Amino acid sequence: MRMDVLSDPDSVAREAATIIANEARIAVSTRGSFVLAVSGGRTPWIMLQLLAKEDIPWEGMHIVQVDERVAPEGHPDRNLTHLRESLKLAPLRPEQIHSMEVNAVDLQEATRRYSDVLSKIAGSPPVLDLVHLGLGPDGHTASLVPGDPVLNVSDSDVAITGSYQGRQRMTLTYPIINRSRNILWLVTGHEKAAMLTRLCNGDASIPAGHVQRDAATILADRAAADYIPDQTIP
Repeated sequence: MRMDVLSDPDSVAREAATIIANEARIAVSTRGSFVLAVSGGRTPWIMLQLLAKEDIPWEGMHIVQVDERVAPEGHPDRNLTHLRESLKLAPLRPEQIHSMEVNAVDLQEATRRYSDVLSKIAGSPPVLDLVHLGLGPDGHTASLVPGDPVLNVSDSDVAITGSYQGRQRMTLTYPIINRSRNILWLVTGHEKAAMLTRLCNGDASIPAGHVQRDAATILADRAAADYIPDQTIP
């Protein structure tokens, strides 16, 4: 795991877009495609807006969701709403953005269908090229939240959570996240500082602490890295 500390959230978003663009070029050149999993949040939406302006082989891109709230189509709570808006300038075909079916009548069946989509575009078992993750002040990442039974899912790549902050969610689980080629954490804001320190120390008592570290990069702003001496990681 390595960490870069940048001045502010916009700088974090800019560096993240650069990293993703570089990884996309390498992946499409060597494997023919690049599968990017995206979480929600203000800084990631800026990241995607900047990514949309990059000169990359868009025809080989697939965008998948790390997690999604159970909410109506187009609702501002939906990550997909912001994802599509942020990438509107990118030359992507609609079928290159793979949305979680959170409005399905049978959510468990919808998780199986999404797992099938991931297998179709990323192999069996699916190996995602890059997973972008955020970090909550409670130590959650994706929709892997403290105390939820979804933390214990080991036989499925996609699962449904209990209610968190008023909504159920669909989320990628540890198995597929930890199989990914690259993990890119974006962590901004002083409210994340304590949890970022615990993440860097490999604290397994928080959900984020169970994400693989070998291929992980953290991009943090100065506020989030406030408690880390000399911005170093053990």
